[in-house]
Amino acid sequence: MSTTSSRLATMDEMRWLSAGEQRSWRAYLEATRMLLARLDQQLQRDADISFTDFELLVTLSEAEAGQMRMSSLAEATMATRSGVTRAISRLVDLGWVERRPCPSDRRGQVAVLTEAGRAKLEATSPGHVAAVRRLLFDSLSPRDVDRIGQVFGEVRDHIADDTTRS
Repeated sequence: MSTTSSRLATMDEMRWLSAGEQRSWRAYLEATRMLLARLDQQLQRDADISFTDFELLVTLSEAEAGQMRMSSLAEATMATRSGVTRAISRLVDLGWVERRPCPSDRRGQVAVLTEAGRAKLEATSPGHVAAVRRLLFDSLSPRDVDRIGQVFGEVRDHIADDTTRS
């Protein structure tokens, strides 16, 4: 079988999205993209910090002793490893994070939230939460909020359990 006919056979066997699934998928992508862009704009405008940097500060603030290995920080956020390295360098320059050698692995590094970083997070969080509430939760009923949490919790768990990683 030629490559073209093999590809066509695969295309015929493909389980395409239904019209409803396609609408839901596109609405999810568009809403997520718009929400993240607006939240980033709010943080930049009101607190002079990017969404990525804010997410890193939040993640560190929630970690034990306010510190995490750089590799774990990348896994816990939307940033790539190289993106986390660049962002942490910015946060170190601002005095919000310190970079230290990892005690259990000399090759690794740990990012540590400083008191100045914690203060920046505390000053920034009220405006961010207000934007999240205005842009997302104010348009939903309490039942919708519960359902979104349930649905996306199930999606998260399904993705985490997926053994056919691409």
